[in-house]
Amino acid sequence: MAWRHKNRWFRRWLMVITFWLVPVMIVAVREVQDEMAYNRADLQRALTTWTFTDAERDAGAALRCHGMPETARAAGCPAAVLAANAQRQQDARDEYAVRRATLAGYLWHAFVGYWVVPAAMLLAIGILIGGVKRALRRPMAKPVPEH
Repeated sequence: MAWRHKNRWFRRWLMVITFWLVPVMIVAVREVQDEMAYNRADLQRALTTWTFTDAERDAGAALRCHGMPETARAAGCPAAVLAANAQRQQDARDEYAVRRATLAGYLWHAFVGYWVVPAAMLLAIGILIGGVKRALRRPMAKPVPEH
């Protein structure tokens, strides 16, 4: 019964690429978790680090300006210190957004490189082998007698 085994290689290919997706996704998820943990910690450090002039430090601004900008504002941090640090903190937020976008791009390229390309190559090899097997199964053409 030929129909029972028809497209057997295609079903095997689907099974292989489905199972290959699992380790690719595990590596991708772990990479995202590690990289984003680093990026969040870097953002947190940038947002909670304050720079002061000597006059601001002498006036006791360092005691009131700590933590996130909202926390510092609530603690009575002078507006001049908040304004002086606002651009640096906004730059840190922008850098975080760029890192997230870059990570998404890298993950897309990794997904294509480690899953899509191997799946396409296996499919092409399977089609090629199937074509060769089909060609070898056919009987040889009989020579045409010359008159």
